[in-house]
Amino acid sequence: MAQSTDNTAHLDPYEALGLSKTATQAEIKKAYRKLVRTSHPDINPDDAGAEARFVQISAAYDLLKDPDTRARFDAGEIDASGQEKPQRQYYRDYAQNQRSTRDSAGFEGMDPDDIFAQMFRQRSGGAQQGHGFSARGRDVGYTLEVPFLDAARGGSAHISLPGEGQIDLKIPVGLRDGQTLRLRGKGGEGFGGGPRGDAQVKIHIQPHPLFRREDDTILLTLPITLDEAILGAKVTVPTIHGDVALTIPKGSSSGKVLRLRGRGVERKGQAGDQLVELRIVLPKTVDDKLAACIEEWAKTNTENPREAMLKGVPR
Repeated sequence: MAQSTDNTAHLDPYEALGLSKTATQAEIKKAYRKLVRTSHPDINPDDAGAEARFVQISAAYDLLKDPDTRARFDAGEIDASGQEKPQRQYYRDYAQNQRSTRDSAGFEGMDPDDIFAQMFRQRSGGAQQGHGFSARGRDVGYTLEVPFLDAARGGSAHISLPGEGQIDLKIPVGLRDGQTLRLRGKGGEGFGGGPRGDAQVKIHIQPHPLFRREDDTILLTLPITLDEAILGAKVTVPTIHGDVALTIPKGSSSGKVLRLRGRGVERKGQAGDQLVELRIVLPKTVDDKLAACIEEWAKTNTENPREAMLKGVPR
């Protein structure tokens, strides 16, 4: 890595910034700010050449940002490496002269437009000082399937990471599909002694045969018999926290939704609800007694549940 830093530091600084020698100081600063945003290794974790480009850009800007140092380079008095980088001494002298201003006013005395770029350069771990590039390792992405109930109620899982073996992963209560869990320091190795990156584990929640979920609400379709729908009943209903009793009102139709408060997903100390949609299921075999009963009942019942629907369609 140190060899790569030395090679990039000696490239022509104008070429590194994509400028000609006639560029103004404002154009140099603008080019640097643009490039540092697109070339920093943290922004390009999948680009193996990003750190080398960042070193090259930083070294070029160090040389050209000060008009006096730039003039010495243009006159041939110093080379692209800066000849022991005398511009750093200039910067220290300048920093001493401006220390009182910075100490008393935070960023005051510093070009506000350059604050963003300066923060990136500080995070580079001293690459512009010519002592070898140092940076945090790249984050590495993984995916993990989690059972529905573990995601809703919380639990634990295991994930195997390269070079780490099996890692225990805590599943927080109310974990959502597509959410990412971060394992700090379990990502790519750092550069030049920098810290390791993180492992980012994207969660895919497995479907459940009974339950569905919308935010913190649990949805369940509950089959009921014809007599339970007509006469009403008290039945046992599964929830993610265990079975509970549910009263079915007399005369319930398919599609009716009943609410079980506090039986949904708990998040931030507050639990959602469970919604139970009723679905009438007829017996597999309709015997003569049931058929005769319905026929007799239909003689006196003329209500048509589709009447309003049919009126709404023009003919």
